[in-house]
Amino acid sequence: MAIDIDKRLKSLHERRMGTDRIADLTLDSATQVITKSLTQESYAKRATAQKHTKYALGAMQAVDSDYTRISLEEADRVKDQLKRGLDRKSISTEFRLQGSVALNIHIRGVSDVDLLVLDGRYIHYEHNGQKAMSGGYTSPVTYNTLQALIQLRSESESILDTAFPAAKVEKGGAKAIKISGGSLRRPVDVVPSNWFDTAAYQRSFAEVDRGVHILNKHVPERVLNMPFKHIQQINDRDKPSIGGLKKAIRLCKNVKADAESDGTNIELSSYDIASALWHADMAALTVGVANELAILAEVTRFLDDLVRRPNYARTLRVPDDSRYVFDSETKIEGLQLLSLEMDDLSGRVAREQSKAPWLWHTPSTGLVFEELRKAYVPG
Repeated sequence: MAIDIDKRLKSLHERRMGTDRIADLTLDSATQVITKSLTQESYAKRATAQKHTKYALGAMQAVDSDYTRISLEEADRVKDQLKRGLDRKSISTEFRLQGSVALNIHIRGVSDVDLLVLDGRYIHYEHNGQKAMSGGYTSPVTYNTLQALIQLRSESESILDTAFPAAKVEKGGAKAIKISGGSLRRPVDVVPSNWFDTAAYQRSFAEVDRGVHILNKHVPERVLNMPFKHIQQINDRDKPSIGGLKKAIRLCKNVKADAESDGTNIELSSYDIASALWHADMAALTVGVANELAILAEVTRFLDDLVRRPNYARTLRVPDDSRYVFDSETKIEGLQLLSLEMDDLSGRVAREQSKAPWLWHTPSTGLVFEELRKAYVPG
């Protein structure tokens, strides 16, 4: 597998610093991003002579907090404009974030923020839930709520056009309205939706158990998501791993992005990658608090194991239990390709870390993992 590590280090830097999406920014924002990109990140000062090691370490790190803050601020700006405009149309709404930025597993400095716009005029619910069975939902609406959701989408598009006249408002997406440019420092994906009270939510009244129906404009139809459960489950497993799980997710997402730039199409979404790694060995990932290369070892071991046991891989479910992670043969193929990428990276990093290069004529998997687990990179 011919990998140009200099190209990948450059792509990693551009992705993290936002210069890969400079065309999506205003002149002022672009100038700020370019200026900041000239600053060397801390990971780049580690293992300076070991390029594959530097790449692996950098691929694990969270995006600079200033970038994330700006993304969240721009989502708030869009939210405020939508709320005011929809209030004028007598459409009550609530707003929530979902996706990679909300979880801090995004890998781009200029990253899209997913903003849910929840129609507050009605609620869908499971009829066998405790609240429903006890008559807790007592005000049925007389209109077609799918048409109301379509109206929410249409009104949101119009409001964004008016509120951000210099921005690009892309209306062709099935589930999201993408707005970028103009006065916005970051792109925002606006996702029209409504609440769906699951039976679990009707027992707990905890928002993590509450679902959302997202409009697929192209059908049209509703699609059930459980974004808050997903966020909670990833966060709950990341805490005992002392950040190791999120580092593992970012690592795989960055490797996937660079593999695809090199022509290897890996048919796994960010959601799929996070959901798969949620099943990895958290104890092994915890070692990464002191030795980050142990995270690379565990990710590689785990993906190798799934490839060797595809029937087991097919039994893994996403954290919110709504579906299987690898629910198509295309995703199993994506798993295999990602595993090969991680095998290659692990071997190259282990060789850089080895104090016995003569052992690397015929390196074994065990030798690779041993080197990664014991290696320590100051930083």
